[in-house]
Amino acid sequence: MKKNGASRRDFMKISLAGAAVGTLGLMCGRPSQATETVKDQIKIAGYDYDRVRSIMDGQTGIKDAEVSFNVENIYEASRYAFGPDRKYEVTEIGLLPFIRSYINKDFRAYTLVPAFVSRTFRHRNVFVHVDSGIEKPEDLRGKRVGTPGYAFSANTWIRGFLLDEYGVKADDMNWIETTESSDGAKLSSKLDRHFLPDDFPLVKGPPGVDESELLLSGGCDALITAITPRAFLEGNPKIKTLFPDVRAAEQDYYRSTHLFPIMHAVAIRTDVIKEKPWLPKAVFEMYSKAKQKAYDNLETTTSLKVSLPWVTQEFEDTRSLMGKNYWAYGVEANRKELELVMRYTYEQGLVKHRLKFEELFHPSTLKLEENMG
Repeated sequence: MKKNGASRRDFMKISLAGAAVGTLGLMCGRPSQATETVKDQIKIAGYDYDRVRSIMDGQTGIKDAEVSFNVENIYEASRYAFGPDRKYEVTEIGLLPFIRSYINKDFRAYTLVPAFVSRTFRHRNVFVHVDSGIEKPEDLRGKRVGTPGYAFSANTWIRGFLLDEYGVKADDMNWIETTESSDGAKLSSKLDRHFLPDDFPLVKGPPGVDESELLLSGGCDALITAITPRAFLEGNPKIKTLFPDVRAAEQDYYRSTHLFPIMHAVAIRTDVIKEKPWLPKAVFEMYSKAKQKAYDNLETTTSLKVSLPWVTQEFEDTRSLMGKNYWAYGVEANRKELELVMRYTYEQGLVKHRLKFEELFHPSTLKLEENMG
């Protein structure tokens, strides 16, 4: 019996023939019409912060792209980004090292997106020997200050607030850059004077001595460093923080300045952007959504997703002081911090000339704002 001009047997012949053609096409390397579209592969590198956790586990991603998050510390991420093996399309990157490379070495392999995944107040990173006579920031004048790296991002922010808040200039202190780091980080044995004046007080410390040992041995009076010295971690009574109540000092700093220091940003390989001009906006939105999920986990009272008994109260207190979106992404929301970073790097002799921060970011991201619901 025929229906619509075709018998059941004719229909089977047509179906089998079509299947055969599809199979032959696959065998010859030609995709059939049923083959799925190949997704863009986006490899990301960075620390496993709570604010990127939903990217790591696949809850937050990029439409029509396969995103893989690779946990790398900033040393490894920088080695890949600034070296020849740029294996990550997207990477966490130190903001100040990027600025220095961009200006001093014409580094253009990556372009920034204003998602600032690492931020830290830095009053906690000034340490003094208890017998040094240093009781307040102004007492640092004329003192010997040890550090594992003069150009560290943390040190740049610390020198900035010492000048702006207390009138202590960088050359008021005698800087000693150590050859070792008490956290095991690899340091250069050579002294890089960057673009400092010839008479700027910066010297290399004794071989094989880290910043913790330098302070305890009397080789310096204070430490300014992103690294928490081993002696402090071990509870040595001879070392203390310059600010007795670090939390109060940092909160007072925020109340006075409304600054939340930026350490790291997100960068995309420039050649990838040329192929995918839509990617910077997509990456910004992905990081923003992931951060919102972290906010949600801090806010929930149903079950504590962060291992602190009073985490919700801490979250509420922080928002009361710093605003609902206290960890803000976007250029305009961070204009004051970004302008200060450009000023600090130039004033402190870390770059050969000054430029506007907007040049560092992809143009499509300059006006992006977060949708916080």
